[in-house]
Amino acid sequence: MECTQLVDLIFFMGQSNMAGRGDAALAPAVTPGMGFEYRAVTDPAQLHPLAEPFGVNENDPTGVNEPGMKTGSMVSAFVNACTAKTGVAIVGVSCAKGGSSITEWLPGMPFFEDAVRRARKARKFLAESGYTIRHSAMVWCQGCTDGDLHTLKAVYKLDTDRVIHEFMTDAGLETCFLIQIGNQRDEPELYVPIQQAQEELAAAYDDIVMVSRSFKTFAAKGLMKDRFHYLQPAYNEVGEEAGKNVAAYWAEK
Repeated sequence: MECTQLVDLIFFMGQSNMAGRGDAALAPAVTPGMGFEYRAVTDPAQLHPLAEPFGVNENDPTGVNEPGMKTGSMVSAFVNACTAKTGVAIVGVSCAKGGSSITEWLPGMPFFEDAVRRARKARKFLAESGYTIRHSAMVWCQGCTDGDLHTLKAVYKLDTDRVIHEFMTDAGLETCFLIQIGNQRDEPELYVPIQQAQEELAAAYDDIVMVSRSFKTFAAKGLMKDRFHYLQPAYNEVGEEAGKNVAAYWAEK
């Protein structure tokens, strides 16, 4: 698959609302030539045009594994919005697991180690195939399970700090773009401590950048499909917002 030689490499990571529980048929088609998926698990020798459901078959039984669960995500909308501003194609790598708590992502745990393997394979493939990586980053959306578990804000903040910064070091990334989690539909206060921790992390570190807070607005708009997940138009809106904000951030660098 031919692709622009200059690319931005992005790892889409977290839990179910990053993995995507929407409807792929209602997601936008990616602008031809501007979005590619690197399938580190199933087909690591080439790039594929990025399409929804993004990452649907990237299941590693020793790591991130949720067969049949990825049904439509924010990634296509993100890619369209970002590349419309940058003109640089995105190579996306999927590594998101529904229902995962932050402790399951800690260094040494299977999800973290799987993500590092995927990152190293992606970098090696791109280098050997003649691509130049302009920017490399992770887009992270996780925390609903920790809200359900009543994880203390201070504990969540410390663990998330460690996951993000150790992964960025191991994967050679510049920035973590944070997508704030929304509210549990039937108990809207339940996730507030997690949201506060995410705000504090973005305020504390230059390399953690909040790019969307919109998930928490969707319950009032009737865009939640259940207590935890969203309809595809909500994923499209968050993806577009985040993609525009990432492009704007890069334009200032």
